[in-house]
Amino acid sequence: MKKPVKTLDADWQAQFDRFGPSYRWLVTIAGTCGTIAMVLSSTIVNVVIPSVMGAYGVEQGQAQWVATGFIATMVASQLLNAWMIEALGIRTAYCLILLVFTAGAIICAGSPTLEVLVAGRIMQGFSAGVIMPLVMSTIVSIFPENRRGFAIGLYAMGTTIAPGIGPFIGGITIDTLTWRHMFLVPLPMVGFAFIMGMFLMPGRKFSFRMPSFDWTGYSLVITSLLCITLGIGNGQRWGWGSDEIVITFAIGILTAGMFVYSQLHSKNPILDPTLFINPRFTAAVLIAFAFGAGNFATNYAIPVFTQTVQGFTPTKAGLVLIPAGIALTVLIPIAGRLGDSVPNHYPILVGIVMFSAAMFIMSGSNAHTAFWTIAALTVLSRSGLAFVNPNMARAATRAAPPDKLHRSIGTYNFIRQLGGAFGVNIIVVLQETRTAFHSEQLTATQTAANPTSREFLGKVETLLNEAGVPEAVQQPGALDYLGKVIHAQAFTKGFQDAFMIIAFTFVCALVPAWILGRERARRHAAAQQASPSS
Repeated sequence: MKKPVKTLDADWQAQFDRFGPSYRWLVTIAGTCGTIAMVLSSTIVNVVIPSVMGAYGVEQGQAQWVATGFIATMVASQLLNAWMIEALGIRTAYCLILLVFTAGAIICAGSPTLEVLVAGRIMQGFSAGVIMPLVMSTIVSIFPENRRGFAIGLYAMGTTIAPGIGPFIGGITIDTLTWRHMFLVPLPMVGFAFIMGMFLMPGRKFSFRMPSFDWTGYSLVITSLLCITLGIGNGQRWGWGSDEIVITFAIGILTAGMFVYSQLHSKNPILDPTLFINPRFTAAVLIAFAFGAGNFATNYAIPVFTQTVQGFTPTKAGLVLIPAGIALTVLIPIAGRLGDSVPNHYPILVGIVMFSAAMFIMSGSNAHTAFWTIAALTVLSRSGLAFVNPNMARAATRAAPPDKLHRSIGTYNFIRQLGGAFGVNIIVVLQETRTAFHSEQLTATQTAANPTSREFLGKVETLLNEAGVPEAVQQPGALDYLGKVIHAQAFTKGFQDAFMIIAFTFVCALVPAWILGRERARRHAAAQQASPSS
């Protein structure tokens, strides 16, 4: 006779009866495979940004929408997870989303314009946003409380290894085939996840009666997210004080306020505002926001930096992240297990310090920084994230009431991915803004009274003369080359400033981590006072 698993609904219990106790691990593998494929797709494109810029003749601010479009849609679709499960069932929702992702990949591979490419990425981002909370809530549902930390650690290991190997796989694909083939790379894993999902995910009979959903609130949050993202992404090109930017931000802020108001008065809110009454939950999601911003921003910035500043090939740029992926493989299960035995805020504090230190040192990198130095700093930053990720997830789920577990997971994932969407957008804006600032500062020093500039121009003119260049174009050629050198230096300084700001942002996460520890101590003291033996 089979040992009872725990209190489960009929759909899950039927699967346990069919596959036995090993079902937990089988369904974890099935869900993690689908998630890895989508996370892989979210970061595999980070090495393709220079190729997209060249293919469509656009600047980095426009090309980055290949990454931002994915992440922003992923954030918005997080909120549809619970409704899709209730409307379609876990199996149908899971497999349908995998098909949508596949269609998006095919559109991206054949995209004739940047707009079509972004549309395909939006389809993929929508799929990723639904899959991630679906799989995470599945794992939390089928594992007992005392084993959730390890299970979430295994899931997190898969979802954080993918960003490490994604750019490397993308680089190899670009160097051996074309950048378009890169979008097809995750499809074999998607096919495997689809087959496993058909057999392992619990199914139920389809009902034509759709569950209720706050479509008004959902429309408001999408409008707000779209406007604020567009405003941040286009502020540098349109002008931060232009009418277009001011109106875009005004609409975004107004709809955000309307969304919060609607959730406070809704009987069935998309994001339950009462969850934030708990200081532990609020602290955990603030850390999650900083984590998402730092994780996605660096996953985007490091491959672009190594290609545009250091001149790495796409393969070499992706290879920089491989040692970090190996470190994550080792550390995340350990960090997840650690979260089952020590207070969660301790490893979170350690991870925040490690990540911030790595980014602070990275801010001193330039075109001459060695490959292994960049790789070592990436390992240090990802090791810090390994301690943060499973423990902040565990802290968030522990803080939520049992009857609001699924809502808390959805809210936690939404805030984390929201941080990622803003992280990529802001890192691009910071880099462009600081590049323009440094370019103006450096240009202002290039005067006739500057002996270094005169010496540099003289040497360049001599080289041009020796190469047989006509005398009439030697001075203009030397000035043009000086301009390119100035831009390269400004571009490097722009990245350096961006890495420094990432470090500072993550340091700010120490505050909610401290609150997390203080609230735990307060609750522990209150429990001791209430104990009859005290």
